[in-house]
Amino acid sequence: MPQLRVVSPSSEQQDDPAFAVARALSAHFETGSTKSLSWRLSQLDALEHFLMEREQDILEALHADLRKPAMEAFSSEIAFPILELRLARKKLAAWMKPERVRTPLLAMPGRSYIYREPLGVTLIIGAWNYPFQLIVLPLVGAIAAGNCAALKPSELAPHVSALLAKWIPKYLDPKAIRVVEGGPSETRSLLRQNWDHIFYTGNGRVGRIVMEAAAKHLTPVTLELGGKSPCIVDESADLDTAAKRIVYGKFFNAGQTCVAPDYVLVHDRVHDALVNRMVSTIREFYGEDPKQSADLSRIVNERHHARLTRLLDGADIVTGGETDPSERYVAPTILKNVNEDDAVMQEEIFGPILPVISVSTVESAIGFVNRQAKPLALYLFSRQRTVQDRVLAGTSAGGTAINHVWLHVGVPQLPFGGVGESGMGAYHGRHSFETFSHRRSVLKKPTLADPPLIFPPYTARKMRWFKKLF
Repeated sequence: MPQLRVVSPSSEQQDDPAFAVARALSAHFETGSTKSLSWRLSQLDALEHFLMEREQDILEALHADLRKPAMEAFSSEIAFPILELRLARKKLAAWMKPERVRTPLLAMPGRSYIYREPLGVTLIIGAWNYPFQLIVLPLVGAIAAGNCAALKPSELAPHVSALLAKWIPKYLDPKAIRVVEGGPSETRSLLRQNWDHIFYTGNGRVGRIVMEAAAKHLTPVTLELGGKSPCIVDESADLDTAAKRIVYGKFFNAGQTCVAPDYVLVHDRVHDALVNRMVSTIREFYGEDPKQSADLSRIVNERHHARLTRLLDGADIVTGGETDPSERYVAPTILKNVNEDDAVMQEEIFGPILPVISVSTVESAIGFVNRQAKPLALYLFSRQRTVQDRVLAGTSAGGTAINHVWLHVGVPQLPFGGVGESGMGAYHGRHSFETFSHRRSVLKKPTLADPPLIFPPYTARKMRWFKKLF
């Protein structure tokens, strides 16, 4: 029997629930039961049953935590994971097959392969803005790759956390998948354990804490962070289309989306026209009084509401600006005459506030973007191919959509992840399977006699023949 990584726990560890979870998952992984194709497919089937059968419970929990409209909640938190797990289920057998690669002459005769094997016991820490999806979507990859997983939902979305804790053990293998509820204390306890991989979604401050904790065990991490995702609007853009798509992308989930347009850099020749169209679009989407709209989410808690309210102090408000702490409401808001050193430009907004900044050229917009940390996403509205190519060549971002916002996130063939301070690693589609897999190099050789060329004693003649191999 293989030994567990922790054999003699200390008294402190014995009293730590997080240690007990990690130890139990490790023991179960060592049985090898999660590695089979049949187990992986059965768990993906069970996860889909959970999403389909408990749809109403999920929607109600999301409404209770964030007052998410059913349409937004279903499309982003239920339908998206269903599409991903169905893709994984369809392709999994092919993904698991050893991949044969070219064998160089020096290693002949022989055959070279890449085997994908599960990393082992993984920790998935979710975020509060999409509290269901950001647990379930990485879990699809962990299961597909044959891992055990501990799931830590966000305590800031308590209804979703409780729902996951209640139903995950009833649908999925409880020996392989465990939910751990709690706040920062429980998260710190989990981070002290020796995991085979940590997958964290959240902000950069906590991302640094996760990475520091992982370094103590040399644990690999995937960090899905965020940042100020810019949106550049060139003078050639279709302004009606740009206004509608920017407003949709920004105020979806009340702006609490890691890839929401954080600010707009618009050519000064079309600045006023774009702003006017966005104001009209807000009214079209949410009515004359957005507070009464059933289609606008609320801010997650009082602390974040207060933070957003402070960002409005002294701002030049074009539309919106109303707040109500009793309902955690912030109106869809557009700001103009924003300076680079204003408070609203110093942090990721993560709320329904959209600064609009006028620029004279595309080069000015590129320079502005490059003075900031590399963003998780960058958006460009332009009908000119030369402008599109110039922005792509002159900037760096986790992902980009041209003439739309964040739809690239829904393309499973595209890796989703950040660069620099916006994160490391990527997932979605096959990329999720790869993230939770180790690519093991395997060379298979026959037992034929090896050529004496490679063995001592070395001679000048052997060296001449050896060089001919290259």
